Amino acid sequence: MLDRVKAALRITSNTFDSELTGLIASAQLDLGIAGVDLPAELDEVCKTAIITYCKMNFGNPDNYDRLKKAYDEQKAQLSMATGYTSWE
Repeated sequence: MLDRVKAALRITSNTFDSELTGLIASAQLDLGIAGVDLPAELDEVCKTAIITYCKMNFGNPDNYDRLKKAYDEQKAQLSMATGYTSWE
């Protein structure tokens, strides 16, 4: 997942690996709080949400509001989708 996030952020060095690893973990926890059960093998939908979260929280992006809205929508869709939740 780290390599995918780095590619999305156009980062080629290892300078920010620790920060990005933390953001990936934060994204996974945030999705979990919303009731999303991430599969052991992340699919593209989950990866996209995590990447969006990382783009939104890495540095000081000019398009924060757009990224926040996109991530919130992705999270909401995952939290209501069959196969991504354990709601009974």
